[in-house]
Parts: sequence; structure tokens; C-alpha cells
Amino acid sequence: MNNGKGNTLFREFMTWAGEKGWDIMSKSGSQLHLNSSITSRYKGLPDEYLEFLNVVEKCVAPDEQTWFICEAEFNNNSTETAFQWNEFEMLSLEAAEGDSIWQSEITAWWDHHLPIVMSVEDGYSFYAIDLTTDSGAIVRGCEPEFEEVEKVSESFGEFLAWMMSNSDYRS
Repeated sequence: MNNGKGNTLFREFMTWAGEKGWDIMSKSGSQLHLNSSITSRYKGLPDEYLEFLNVVEKCVAPDEQTWFICEAEFNNNSTETAFQWNEFEMLSLEAAEGDSIWQSEITAWWDHHLPIVMSVEDGYSFYAIDLTTDSGAIVRGCEPEFEEVEKVSESFGEFLAWMMSNSDYRS
């Protein structure tokens, strides 16, 4: 495992999250096994994000309304949440029912945006890795138009740093 910058940032983030009252748990195993439906759909996931998934088993905000999607959720093995990792894509597809062109546009959009954090605070919202960018920029979307997003950081590492520096963020 790479013990470089990424791991230092993860440790710093985990310490920060713990101090803020997040329910954060390190993985006991050392192998990341993502469901093939994830790995075949989402090519080129940033190494720093895969390292994070390899280290963090669970990361839930104190109010339990915001959480990172971790390995168990991606593999549909989690009993922690009533939401599936692709819940917002499913809601969009449901809204587009009967319009196959709109549905294919929605699916194509989500093919390039892997959700990594979900929130039900103040409505449904998420953060996702934008795989159309070289750096794996992080974007935020919210209901009702989940696919209309704004960029919040250039990379996953920057996203963690942004969360820690944003004093209002679930403190």
C-alpha cells in the first residue's frame, strides 16, 4: 500500500471526522473488492479514492443524514442505510419513465459520475467523482435535477481538505 501523501491526508481526515463526531471506522481487511458492476461501469477511478475505500469501512456524519458510500454500499452488503449507492440515478430514471431518450441521457451522465457521498439533509444531494476530468474532480448535485452539478474541488484529496477546512461542514 502507498504510504504517501494520500494516507497522511486520510489519517488527518479520519482524525478530523472523529473529533467532529462522525461515525468513522477503519477497515480491518486490506483488500478492496468492489462489485464487478462498479468496476466495469466506472473505469479510471482515481487512486486516492480507491485508497480511501481500502482504508475506510464507514464514515457517517453525526446527524446520520450525510454519509460516504463505502465498499459495503457499493457491493449492496450494507444494512446501515435504506439507500442504494445509485439511489439518485434510480430516482431520475423513474422521473423520466416513458421517455427512453431522456432515460438514456440520464444513464449516460451517471456512467461518468460515481456518487461518493450522499445526503438527505435539506433535501437529497450528493457528491460524485466526475470521470470526464483527468483529475477526477468532485461535483455536487441536488434534487430535483440531480444531473445539474457544480464543481467543488479538483480531486478527491482536495475534497477531503475542503471538508476539513469548511468550518460549517457538519461541525
